[in-house]
Amino acid sequence: MRLRRVERGHRLPQRLKLTLIRLVSRRRVPDVVKTLLYRPEFFGRMMCEWTQAVMRGPSPWSVGERELFAAVTSRLNQCVF
Repeated sequence: MRLRRVERGHRLPQRLKLTLIRLVSRRRVPDVVKTLLYRPEFFGRMMCEWTQAVMRGPSPWSVGERELFAAVTSRLNQCVF
């Protein structure tokens, strides 16, 4: 289910980012990106910080291994993101 507000209710800076993403990728912007940009102060910023810490912070696994884990998991879940 897509919420109309999350689909089209972004503020101007976020709308510009979404437009740029769509033009550069020549694809529909993934819903997760729209959600992260909808209200960054509520959810998006914290989620991005957490993801950055998990993917780039201290770990016994290399950054490449973590990226591969994420890619395989996304593929298994049939997720385009």
